[in-house]
Amino acid sequence: MTIAWCASMSAMGEMDMPRGWAMSMMWMRMPGQTWSGAAAAFVGMWVVMMVAMMLPSLTPTLWRYRQAAAAVDVPHAGRMTALVGVGYFVAWAAVGAIVFPLGVAFAAIVMQAPAAARAVPVVVGMAVMMAGVLQQTAWKERHLAFCREELGHGLTLHASALGAWRHGWCLGVHCIQSCAGLTAVALALGVMDLRVMAAVAIAITAERLAPAHVRVARAVGMVVVGAGVFLLARVIALG
Repeated sequence: MTIAWCASMSAMGEMDMPRGWAMSMMWMRMPGQTWSGAAAAFVGMWVVMMVAMMLPSLTPTLWRYRQAAAAVDVPHAGRMTALVGVGYFVAWAAVGAIVFPLGVAFAAIVMQAPAAARAVPVVVGMAVMMAGVLQQTAWKERHLAFCREELGHGLTLHASALGAWRHGWCLGVHCIQSCAGLTAVALALGVMDLRVMAAVAIAITAERLAPAHVRVARAVGMVVVGAGVFLLARVIALG
């Protein structure tokens, strides 16, 4: 079990912790590195990861936006579409900027409190279970619907760069909320682990693009709950 960035991507190494989990050195400054430099590096890799995870499900949305813009003769439809994508990923970058100090605080706590470090596998299992439960809620369904119906809910096309950027930002904010459970799973199990990234990306793409999106989201939630139960059972078995 790990909550760490994938070592092959972060090149930061991991520190073995009690009960078989590993903490990434990403949450600590390297020699000679400032906190602002560490935060910038983290957010940069976070954005790269989010582009890889979200682009498969975002691409059809951007294509539909471009078609809609061209249909009403919005000038520079391609450029406007690119700005929608920029706004979307800026929203995700903001999430990374919030995650980093939380990760740093988490690392400080577990380094100073052995009891807290031993409790992490239990907390991870419970967090994964709760993420699966969140997939079953009306809140999840509402934000997922917005991500699928991106030109509805009061958002209209605007023939301006600011309007296109704002459209992407608002879409990103709703999709962040829609993906809150699956993002929590990625953070808990290894947000830069290629296997975790691939599984989360597949789940997000399926629930965004499948006709029976609500059923898919709930099925994913059931699998996630099962994973949380497995993790807790593993902790109990290992003592």
